[in-house]
Amino acid sequence: MTGIDLVNGIVGAVCGMVVAILFQQPLQDAWFRLRRRFATRVRSLTYREDGSPLSTWSTFSIGPLHTTALIVEGDGEQAIAPESVQVRVLDGEAVLPEEMAPWRAEIEAAEQQAEETGTRVRTWNGPRYAVEGLEISRTALEEQPEVLLRLRPTDYFTFLAAQQLDRRLPDGTTPRGRYLDPDRPLDAPAFLQCSFGVNVAVVTADHLLVVSRRAHNVRSGPGLWGSSVNEGLSRHIDSAGRSAPDLHEVARRGMREELSLEPHEYTLTMLAFVLDVERRQWSAHFIAHLTNLRGEALRSRMSRGVADRWEHQSIEYVPFRPADVVRYLLRPDRIRRWAAVSPALYHLALVHTHGRSAVERAEAQIVRRLN
Repeated sequence: MTGIDLVNGIVGAVCGMVVAILFQQPLQDAWFRLRRRFATRVRSLTYREDGSPLSTWSTFSIGPLHTTALIVEGDGEQAIAPESVQVRVLDGEAVLPEEMAPWRAEIEAAEQQAEETGTRVRTWNGPRYAVEGLEISRTALEEQPEVLLRLRPTDYFTFLAAQQLDRRLPDGTTPRGRYLDPDRPLDAPAFLQCSFGVNVAVVTADHLLVVSRRAHNVRSGPGLWGSSVNEGLSRHIDSAGRSAPDLHEVARRGMREELSLEPHEYTLTMLAFVLDVERRQWSAHFIAHLTNLRGEALRSRMSRGVADRWEHQSIEYVPFRPADVVRYLLRPDRIRRWAAVSPALYHLALVHTHGRSAVERAEAQIVRRLN
């Protein structure tokens, strides 16, 4: 090879790298749009072609256990691939309507007073995301799910104000009555959906399901039994460099902060998108199988310190078999103390691991014994 050939080769390689860097994101976006163009769109998540409501869209339940969790996408058997999920952050914040704005001001004033009087620690008004919409399609050949999640910036005080869905407005109506239609559960303004989080069902290497109970001093779901890991999207943490959040990375952050687990210690699989229709809170559901860490080892590790220990007041370990988990879900001291989306999470995790037939058979047998 001559010197000229060597120089030309180096120049060509450098130019190739520059082109790749400049056009990587546009090419990725174009490829996603191309895949969606040849996908079969879901006609409607809430309505038939004749405009009548879909009565089959009901919230999750097992026998006497009824929740307000609506499984929007996912059946547990088919995983949702990371490359099939696109998250877009739209311009313009989700803003409360004029008649609800004073509620946010009340919350801000109360937190300011708490700090000044020293009655309690002031709640930080962290930057969050509101859900503008969730679009789902299917690829033409494999019928794999394709998900587009559209978010808007918001903050924690707006979320707290919007959670007062049954508070009376000046005209006597409520936000729930004015802005929400029970026959169209997915249609809601972004300012009423200022919460998106991830929930993870964690299974140890010796097949124990990790179940956490939320602390009594948290603002959302105090004292309720919930998922192994629960983490909300944060604009401050999950969108460094002004990039859109990666839901798998949010789940990994929760695993690290709440259970002191690192990514190389588990496999992580997305199972579903779920909406708590009562509180208008969205969630992505995951299952994480620990590769080598057994239940006792996880207990020992957590005894040496966890970053977000204050969020949970206790953790229990349940054999990850369909009958054991279903009996646990339906225990008299549990059945009315679950966070809304957690029973659906554990059902989907069981289906993903043991198969739908085995899970539904166990559920039916246990419900029959209760009757």
